Amino acid sequence: MRTLSLFLFSVLFFLPNCSGQSTDQLYDPTADAKADIAKAVEKAASEGKHVFLQIGGNWCKWCKLFDEKVRSNDTLRVAMEENYVVYHVNYSKENKNEEVLASLGYPQRFGFPVFVILDGKGNRLHTQNSAYLEQGQGHSTQKVLEFLNAWSPAALDSKKYGND
Repeated sequence: MRTLSLFLFSVLFFLPNCSGQSTDQLYDPTADAKADIAKAVEKAASEGKHVFLQIGGNWCKWCKLFDEKVRSNDTLRVAMEENYVVYHVNYSKENKNEEVLASLGYPQRFGFPVFVILDGKGNRLHTQNSAYLEQGQGHSTQKVLEFLNAWSPAALDSKKYGND
């Protein structure tokens, strides 16, 4: 009886934790990326943030590694949360989002993942080749943090540079 109770407790405890978004499904091939990006831009504008587009696919090992790095590292997670509205743009055989990527200047030319920063008006500020953020078999915390800080709203505030 005790074994059965332990088994049932384990199932009830762990099963709900399995239903959340996993890193295996960062990207939704069925999503309307154009509409979702518009919503992200609207939200970023209202929160004084920029939009961070991570473009790739569920097939992409490096895409998953980057996402896991940012989510598991408190410094990177906080920098991302404070400065960006994040959206994962799918690129896969099911949906290449060609129209959206064309409007972003064809960022796929850099490989995957590739990052695009938009301001709160939807203007493209920067496209980042993620290879420059790599270190060993993952991504460098220092390089990623420098990148996030360099394209944050505060870094691009004209008042900071004496231009009102």
